Amino acid sequence: MSTKPFSIAIHGGAGTILRSLLTPELEKEYNTALQNAVEAGYSVLKNNGSSLDAVEASVISLENFPLFNAGRGSVFNAKGEHEMDASIMFGKDLSCGAVTSVNHIKNPVSLARMAMEKSEHVFLGGAGAMEFAKAHNVLLETDEYFYTKLRYDQWQNVKDTETFQLDHSATEGKKFGTVGAVALDVYGNLAGATSTGGMTNKKFGRIGDSPVIGAGTYANNATCAISCTGHGELFIRSVVAYDISCLMEYKGLSLKEACDIVVHDKLVKIQGEGGLVAIDSKGNIELPFNSEGMYRASINTEGKLFVAIYGN
Repeated sequence: MSTKPFSIAIHGGAGTILRSLLTPELEKEYNTALQNAVEAGYSVLKNNGSSLDAVEASVISLENFPLFNAGRGSVFNAKGEHEMDASIMFGKDLSCGAVTSVNHIKNPVSLARMAMEKSEHVFLGGAGAMEFAKAHNVLLETDEYFYTKLRYDQWQNVKDTETFQLDHSATEGKKFGTVGAVALDVYGNLAGATSTGGMTNKKFGRIGDSPVIGAGTYANNATCAISCTGHGELFIRSVVAYDISCLMEYKGLSLKEACDIVVHDKLVKIQGEGGLVAIDSKGNIELPFNSEGMYRASINTEGKLFVAIYGN
């Protein structure tokens, strides 16, 4: 095992996540899923693997867990379909890949990585992204795989209305369903990845911040790696992930200072609710959010595991 620092942080969404809304059984399920996902990425890092492999491994674990709004647990759009987005970025050379409005893809984060490595492009969408996926034999699943009763019932509540839902757990509050991971490997390389099923009952091919490089995901070895979860429109307007990197690069702020300004000041001023996971080149981790909770977990440079759901 290397003596050089390495660490990882993940999230499974932010929003109105209250103890009163989760049964002890459900809370345990979420905690176990978060721990499994962060450990999947950490084991890659521990064996001197790359941060890129680590964030992909963690996000795949989250996408495969049906209670998170990404991959298998993706919400239904207005047509009763699943429309998924994902992105990934490598801080060493700023290479990145993203896909939007894809369906039947088991692990959208892996398709985003494939777009980065096997295409000449950064961002692929819709039918073209699906054509690319099929050409590269990406793992596909049937509609049944993506069906969960929870998501279906949520869609039934707002179907045929002009309402779209940001929440994907309790109807009493907002829940921004995105998953993501950031990591630092022993080679000093940072990476970030984000994946989402979007909004329940979303229309017009709506795209949030998750697949938008600089808004929902960003990684640069000189500064930090970021993966966001929140009200996508506001995170796009604020270019959240890149803004944190810029504050570090141009103002010389620490990761914590930059995160605090963006999450607790800039976003709050425009009613931008949500949070993010962040890591810098020394392995420092920040997990800020301005909502009532955020599903989150991390393993720091000392190997200490942290898993949490609620705010303080």
